[in-house]
Amino acid sequence: MTRERHGAAASDSERHGAAASDSERHGAAASDAERRGAAGTPRVLVAMSGGVDSSVAAALCQREGHEVVGVTLKLWGGPQDQGCCAVSDVDDARRVSQQLGIDHFVFNYAAEFERDVVDPYVDAHRQGQTPNPCISCNRHVKFDVLLDRARRLGFDRLVTGHHVRVSRRDGRIRLRRGADSAKDQSYVLYMLTAADLADLWFPVGDYRKDELRALAGELGLRTADKAESQDVCFITADAGRERFLAERIDLHRAELVDTAGRHVGAAAAVELVTVGQRKGLDLGGAPERRYAIDVDVAARRVTVGGADELSAQGVRLTDHRWADGAAEGDVLAQTSAHGPALPGRLGADGQLRWTRPQRRVAPGQAVVFYDGDEVLGGATAAGHLT
Repeated sequence: MTRERHGAAASDSERHGAAASDSERHGAAASDAERRGAAGTPRVLVAMSGGVDSSVAAALCQREGHEVVGVTLKLWGGPQDQGCCAVSDVDDARRVSQQLGIDHFVFNYAAEFERDVVDPYVDAHRQGQTPNPCISCNRHVKFDVLLDRARRLGFDRLVTGHHVRVSRRDGRIRLRRGADSAKDQSYVLYMLTAADLADLWFPVGDYRKDELRALAGELGLRTADKAESQDVCFITADAGRERFLAERIDLHRAELVDTAGRHVGAAAAVELVTVGQRKGLDLGGAPERRYAIDVDVAARRVTVGGADELSAQGVRLTDHRWADGAAEGDVLAQTSAHGPALPGRLGADGQLRWTRPQRRVAPGQAVVFYDGDEVLGGATAAGHLT
């Protein structure tokens, strides 16, 4: 852990990640006094990515009278030209912290990120799955390792700039969609439990994006007009996903067959094909639209079909995570970060059947369940139900 103040040069601990204190290593619980600043002021640790949302989150915490400390995560040590947590993002977070007059630290979690995000991403492609690395990062780094460290350091809450809200009623705590439906991020945070939410705060969840930018402008924050990061942070635009994976696993050419098993074309690498994909499949100039409806890595074969053959009655699911107990019955299910929530029914076996047939979900993708705008939990797609 390294403190950055007044633009000082990075120390060795910042470059390499400082060792945890004795209390962090041994899990000593912070006392009430340690969890409060001067005169009992609540202390919050704000995860600052260098974007406008987390910048405003820090400012809102400060406006509420909290003692605010900013932290930026060093996650990826390889080439990087897009996504969050680049060198320029760390610099933006540091400078915003200076503007607000708060301390700023850098936590080095590169080893955890490689182990829990990058390696599983590569392995999923090896198995013909389509992973979501942002969900893995949230699950294993931001809301596991970082949240645990915030607790050990004695902070009352960990704060982030995610566009989500938290509902508290009838003694129950649940994650809710953000007020700005176009920016809602509840899908990528479905793994948060009630115990997690009790120690988290999402102050920007009640704002629209344009309101946040306006507020950042009023405060003179340097990130007010900064563009959003949308891409996977460890894959460069120049190299792309194919080169990134080719440096780590063998890629194999795949045969394309129709649902009757007849050869209709080829794909450059079976590990790069996603269920539902249409572009990038060499179908010899076939006029009709065809989609990948099944990927068999072991056989190096991709089955293609029309839009009607892409639909399924339901989703076979694994690795369920629940907010406060397993859900069963009618739900709304969302299968991509900004896709629609569609009606379906969860059985006692945890499998999802759609009210009406829907497009197949690529294995490896998250399926998140809602009751209105509240998150019930989610799971990982493992195939389709007929």
